[in-house]
Amino acid sequence: MHKVHIAIVGAGIGGLCAAIKLREAGENSLVILDRSSEVGGTWRDNVYPGCACDVPSHLYSFSFEPNTEWTRPYPQQPEIQDYLLRVTEKYDLRRDIRFNSDVQSLRWSSDLEVWQIDIAGGPGIEAKHVILATGPLNKPLIPNLAGLADFEGPSFHSSEWRHDIDLRGKRVAIVGTGASAVQFVPEVAAVAEQVTVFQRTAAWVLPRWDVPYGALRRWIYRSIPGLQLLSRWRVYWFNEMVGLGFMGAQWMQSLLKRLAFQHLHAQVATPTLRSTLTPNFNPGCKRLLISNTWFPTLQKAHVALVSQPVASVGPKEVVAADGKTYPCDLIIWGTGFKASEFISPIKVYGESLQGQTPELSAQWRTGPAATRLGITVAGFPNLFLVVGPNTGLGHNSIIFMIECQVNYIVKAIQASKQAVGGVLRLRAQVQQQDYARVQTQMKGTVWSSGCHSWYQNTQGNIDTLWPSYTWRYWLQTRHFTSSDYS
Repeated sequence: MHKVHIAIVGAGIGGLCAAIKLREAGENSLVILDRSSEVGGTWRDNVYPGCACDVPSHLYSFSFEPNTEWTRPYPQQPEIQDYLLRVTEKYDLRRDIRFNSDVQSLRWSSDLEVWQIDIAGGPGIEAKHVILATGPLNKPLIPNLAGLADFEGPSFHSSEWRHDIDLRGKRVAIVGTGASAVQFVPEVAAVAEQVTVFQRTAAWVLPRWDVPYGALRRWIYRSIPGLQLLSRWRVYWFNEMVGLGFMGAQWMQSLLKRLAFQHLHAQVATPTLRSTLTPNFNPGCKRLLISNTWFPTLQKAHVALVSQPVASVGPKEVVAADGKTYPCDLIIWGTGFKASEFISPIKVYGESLQGQTPELSAQWRTGPAATRLGITVAGFPNLFLVVGPNTGLGHNSIIFMIECQVNYIVKAIQASKQAVGGVLRLRAQVQQQDYARVQTQMKGTVWSSGCHSWYQNTQGNIDTLWPSYTWRYWLQTRHFTSSDYS
């Protein structure tokens, strides 16, 4: 069994950041395990037409490695993936990456005080510390509908796009109207014969200010790094200001509504369609969407918007909740991800207590996903999470949160060298207090204002999002407090 000091699971943004910062701290005994054959995570996997980020580009790169090659205000998938590839090469990360390593389980050995990592079809690994950077948006959610297995045409999720299928001349049913759908539906409608979009609930849509950068502006950003840094901070604090509405500020809620309504009225002339596209919840309770092409696409002659959820699927049709059938040749699911499952399907078995060995996903499935800052978990020594529970965002860049978490993890691993046996065990009381504080803060946010969204788990709890401003998370992760651990 191969032995290392630190194992990182996942070669996406979080895993790459962790490897870079650990190396800078002098930690050279590490391995990065990824189930795929390339780095990139979400931006490697999501290659649907029109795929792009809804966080402005100057904020969507590592603070220590700004990308001077952005071509527009909102980065598209190929640009983001190219950036991650360049980072991988610059920091020589490939020498520590084991591709095609599908981690099945982690098991804490109390005798050896190490994590034993089981990899499908390959030799196992022993690691003193494990960092799970698997990301929350990698488990496609497809509803378990009656008749789905009998559908005779192709059926695929947006994150598993079938580029081998020619959509020309096809009748396409698209289920879902979320962040991915608003990007790929206009692309599908440009080539398909008929498009039927099933909308369960309308979403708040804001304009996308995305005029490509001219040659001069790109040259300036490359030549004067300070200007790009100023732009980065401008975007950051603007997003934090928008976050005021998510944290309960009514005046910001009103501004967001006004902007969204102006956008809707400017692009949709028909009062009936405007009504169908008007949400019945507060902006931000479900993810805000940013698009200039969504509303115009829905008004095309060969595009139909069905404001009904899908009830079942037949061999050649989709059946809406009102019983009406819609013939189609293929189905594309824009139904999001199982974001509240966090580390699943990896099984993580922690420290045995009174003959019982907890498994982390099962523990969170039946109870709260309690942690310390979304990074460490009581009963799971020397285990660290990147983008763990209650660290997702609705208003700012997740890369900012990732850097905060990695900073905390590096300090924790360094502090563990002073602990007995080199083992950090989060105190259960600290975890309980942390989770209680997060849930109390959540009650005052827009996410607790009544809507149902993918932010919630099956019990209706919001264990996915950070209920405050990112600068507050930075303050809390800036220092590692050894007394939180035993």
